[in-house]
Amino acid sequence: MAQVPTGSTFFIASAFAAPRATTAVTNATEAVVTSAGHGYSNGDVLEVTSGWGRLNLRAVRIKGVTTDSFILENVDTTNTNFFPVGTGVGSVRKATAFTQITQVLSASSSGGDPKTVSFKYIESDVEFSLNDGFTATSQSLDLDADSIGSAGYAALKSLTDTQTNTILRTLTRSGSVMLQPCTVALNESVKLQDGQVNRVTCAFNGNSRLTRYAS
Repeated sequence: MAQVPTGSTFFIASAFAAPRATTAVTNATEAVVTSAGHGYSNGDVLEVTSGWGRLNLRAVRIKGVTTDSFILENVDTTNTNFFPVGTGVGSVRKATAFTQITQVLSASSSGGDPKTVSFKYIESDVEFSLNDGFTATSQSLDLDADSIGSAGYAALKSLTDTQTNTILRTLTRSGSVMLQPCTVALNESVKLQDGQVNRVTCAFNGNSRLTRYAS
């Protein structure tokens, strides 16, 4: 069923546990990660560092947790051209706290568009084009300027100052989830416009592909 933005809530990962090394990552429709005594639980959100470029810095939810392993939900690594066997290990770190960003006035997204390379052979009178990946994704939120005293505003300000990697989690009214690995840039210059609420803008600049989960 179609959805509208109304009712969506936004959360920023404001704390992470120490990274834990991974010793194996399988090629499977949902990759299985081995990390001895990891201590994670089903539903935890992790930032993954991997030798596989298509997995590196992805934010993912986990399931199928055992003492020494867990499944990266909806992360398909079966294609060994993209995910060469035995080279996906690295580390993971758990987002231990998500702080809600309140008083959001509007949200927008950009990027993720296909990139192409155009070329033409001398003997041809038409160009050809090749797909060359996708542009970086980013999100932007306009906040009520008076949210300056909230926990979410403080978290955004701190992450802007430190420029450390984090995760933006968006929860829609239907229960679907989007996880965007990113850095944060809060512009505290207040936009003053007659007939509108005073606002500030925060950009969430994507580090990797976002991950979506159905409700």
